[in-house]
Amino acid sequence: MDKIKIYHNPRCSKSRKTLQIIKDNNYCPEIKLYLEEAITVEELKGILEKLNLEPRDIIRTGEEAYRINSLDDLKYSNNDLLNFMVDFPKLIERPIIIMNNKAVLGRPPENVYKLFN
Repeated sequence: MDKIKIYHNPRCSKSRKTLQIIKDNNYCPEIKLYLEEAITVEELKGILEKLNLEPRDIIRTGEEAYRINSLDDLKYSNNDLLNFMVDFPKLIERPIIIMNNKAVLGRPPENVYKLFN
């Protein structure tokens, strides 16, 4: 069976629903509680590559750390944004699901079905 990993925040309803869909499809995912377990810049780069997205595509603009650090300012490079996400993991959109060399954002949770095909 394919390995599946979810970057999960149990306080997030979308993340919980996505995890339930994974389990309902008979997968036993590796669960990374990214708010409690450190995430690295290299790990984020790998995730973004699998998602085929840029850092700004997975940054949560409604978070306090986004406002306080004025992350809407285009002066920040992708590496700057990645470092902010490492320092303030709440900035990372959730959930992110990885299966083999593909990944999806679980927004909406049904996006996870794209990995099962």
